[in-house]
Amino acid sequence: MVAAVVIGIGIAMISGDDDDKGGNEAGPSPTATQETGEPSPSSSEEDKDKDEVKLPTVDAKALRLDGGATLASEFKGAKADGGVYVTGFNQVGSKVTWTVNGVKAGSYRFYVQYGIPGEDADATIVVNGKPESRPLNMQNFGNTPKGDWEKGWKETWANVNLNDGTNTIELVCAEGNKCNAVLDQFWLANPE
Repeated sequence: MVAAVVIGIGIAMISGDDDDKGGNEAGPSPTATQETGEPSPSSSEEDKDKDEVKLPTVDAKALRLDGGATLASEFKGAKADGGVYVTGFNQVGSKVTWTVNGVKAGSYRFYVQYGIPGEDADATIVVNGKPESRPLNMQNFGNTPKGDWEKGWKETWANVNLNDGTNTIELVCAEGNKCNAVLDQFWLANPE
């Protein structure tokens, strides 16, 4: 009886809102999607295997930084350990590289926790050396006041296709991007 109640509560907590927002929208934080190691009940073995695999999460400060990207902790609100985030991303050529190991081939949602000063931003996603056709939309969701970095923390996502094993995901400030943003955390989730 107690087990049935616990399972029922767990299912209710996991269910949440089923609205599909499409690509490049705000989404769940890594703590909301990866807090429990428990698989949700599933009717097929394939779904069960996906649920049992914990997908990676990384603080942006642990990524390889190039082109002027550096670390800072001036703005409060970053979720990364110690409140340290990547800054200096607002210049063409700046990039961060995440090497992701041990994933199975397939489509994933690539989530980014970022901060902006009350204005929209975007960047180019490069997966295994191939730029994605659509930029990562780092919009001013919630209309944070202009210049307010501490209230400008947001989340967004884009679909990416990964290979078996090791993959590289780069977020690049390319020509034509608006990159006035700081980067806090990256994570992968299964598409809904």
